[in-house]
This record gives sequence, structure tokens and C-alpha cells, in this order.
Amino acid sequence: MNILTLLVSMLLFSVSATGAEPCSDLLNYKMSKLRSSEELDFCQAFRSKVILAVNTASNCGYTPQFKGLEALYQKYKDKGLVVVGFPSNDFNQEFAEAEKTANVCYINYGVTFPMMEKSVVKGLAANAFFQKLIKTTGHAPEWNFNKYLIGRDGASVEAFASNVTPEQLDSKISSLLSQK
Repeated sequence: MNILTLLVSMLLFSVSATGAEPCSDLLNYKMSKLRSSEELDFCQAFRSKVILAVNTASNCGYTPQFKGLEALYQKYKDKGLVVVGFPSNDFNQEFAEAEKTANVCYINYGVTFPMMEKSVVKGLAANAFFQKLIKTTGHAPEWNFNKYLIGRDGASVEAFASNVTPEQLDSKISSLLSQK
């Protein structure tokens, strides 16, 4: 056995032994969590999961959707769902202070899913994750609580308007979770 064959065999074994699979381009992204210095690596944290990404705001008529988002997360997190919130002031309904945003999410609505730091989610200044979501779906957020449902492959993405409630996404999420 030549050295090249040996090296390739070792590489293949190490990849299969760790279960590591390549990350989709969409998940090649890092961002700090809300009110934290901790940076979340989306590839490490969310690879092979169904993701519901939502641009949020603390002072919006849709803010009570946090309750439904948390219920979905609790119902399906052990089956591979992750909900990720992206606070944004793009529609002038988010606090300037991260502490106030955190209080709405964590105290008022009991959110336990990952909430990211406040960022832009539309236009040329949108964070890189939302830029990819917009490019993939052709749909930019038109208001707060716009939702993107991402399959386990990290490539299939469907966009939903703000008025689509978390409860209305339950069957779609269940279906995506049943796909391996």
C-alpha cells in the first residue's frame, strides 16, 4: 500500500469515525449570542438539524409569537429542531439596549432557544446569514417575525411571512424532522 492510499484511508476513517459531514454554505457562519460574548458557530451547532430562523423585535404586534416559537422548540428540540432568533431594528421596533431585548425574550416569554445579537436582516447591510437566506429564497423580510425553515441538509429553505404563526408551521416541521 502506498503512502497516498494510506493517507486517504486514514482521512476517510477519521471523517466517518467522527460523523463529521461537510457543512452547507448557509451554515458557514458565526455570530455572537444576545447579551453574551459567546460566539455561536452555526455549522457546529446546527449541522443536520432543522432550523427555524426568525427575525424578531421586542415591540411588535407579532412579538407574542415568541410563545409559539418556544412551544415548537420545546416540542421538537429533542428530535432535531432548533429555533434561532435574530433581533433587528430594521422596522424600528427593537430596543437599542441588548438588556431590554433580553428581558422581553427571556423573562417575558421564557425563550430558551438561541437568540443572536441584534443585527440588520434586510438590504445590503443584512448580516451574512440573512443575505444567504434572501438569496436562496428570493424573499427578504418584509416585517418582523418573518420565518425561514431550513431542512437538515442546510440547503432547502422555505420563507414564510410574519403573519404565518409558529403553530401553522408545526406539520411542515414535523415532516422535515422525519426526513433523514
